[in-house]
Amino acid sequence: MRGKFSLSTPLSPYVYDVDSMREPAETSLILIADDNVDTREMYGHYLNMVGYRVETAKDGNEAILKARALHPDLVVMDLQMPALDGWGAIRELQSRADTATIPVIILTGHDFKAYLEHSALAVGAVSYLMKPCFPEEFQREVNARLTARRNRAASAV
Repeated sequence: MRGKFSLSTPLSPYVYDVDSMREPAETSLILIADDNVDTREMYGHYLNMVGYRVETAKDGNEAILKARALHPDLVVMDLQMPALDGWGAIRELQSRADTATIPVIILTGHDFKAYLEHSALAVGAVSYLMKPCFPEEFQREVNARLTARRNRAASAV
């Protein structure tokens, strides 16, 4: 896919040149779990535009089912969701042998940064981002976590 990606925020509209941000031949699968359909679509569409494959889940239960079936390279998890929240979903993913090595980035709108700094890592997430998150920051974090995962896998061989 080529072109530009537009994102309007309450502060101002931004247009991103997708071609300049694309990772070469990136085919990693990212699972985005968020109960807000707009959030899933916005971040999912953006990741598709820069070359990632994306699946989505509307709650923690669906995220666990899809993670077990698809074995994504990375999960982006909201914390406040119906049925099973992000905290519970991350704990469940971490407790299963088939999903424990999948890195999880928390993407939340809750403004409790000081709490997240230690609790996100304690529950098993590799990092966290606060909503709204600009696409470049989101992509940088996704790229960094995927690179770290590839490096760990290469050093284990």
